[in-house]
Amino acid sequence: MAEEKADATTRAADRVLDLLRVVCESSDGIRLADAAKATELSASTALRLLRTLEAKGFVTRREEKGEYRPGFRMVQLGVSALSHESLVETCRPIMRDVVASTGESCYLSIRADAETGLYLAIEEGTQSVRHINWVGRRFPLAGAASGEVLRNEIPANEYAMESNFVEEDVTAIAAPVVIGGAVVASLSVVAPSYRTNKTTAKLHGEALVRAAASLNS
Repeated sequence: MAEEKADATTRAADRVLDLLRVVCESSDGIRLADAAKATELSASTALRLLRTLEAKGFVTRREEKGEYRPGFRMVQLGVSALSHESLVETCRPIMRDVVASTGESCYLSIRADAETGLYLAIEEGTQSVRHINWVGRRFPLAGAASGEVLRNEIPANEYAMESNFVEEDVTAIAAPVVIGGAVVASLSVVAPSYRTNKTTAKLHGEALVRAAASLNS
């Protein structure tokens, strides 16, 4: 009896891990039917397990498309595995590239918990008036450009932009850093709003997407 119980527990764990793998390997999200097919589970079993994973924060579901993507808990595990130091070290060269392209300060931020993000590192811009003081600061995910990225709302080849949210007269443009199919960080340019018009915003956004793409895997 004990052996049968152990076997059942192992099978359940295998199913959950298979689902997590499939979700994480799908960079654009995966629908229930496709996840069930890829893991050879019935749709009802896959749905039950995905709902459990969603409740625990390991996956998230985009309502408008019905797609499942890695949740913030998976991102936290990924960042912990990399360690903050190695993540910053990995991203530092591309942050310098962004500054060289834009002249503006470039930030690296991560998800701190379900509601907030954390500015982890900065590469200062070359402008005489530049942003320099957000490292170590938390920010609400809702409404922030990096928040949209860290909540898996922005595809890997796109960027988000918000003005006057975290700070008055400041515009932030952010793109996702994707590793192993999960968004592990946000790469952003932060600049005075008076210096960020439609044209410069597009150029900055494209520079961020290019830089992040060199790490995305």
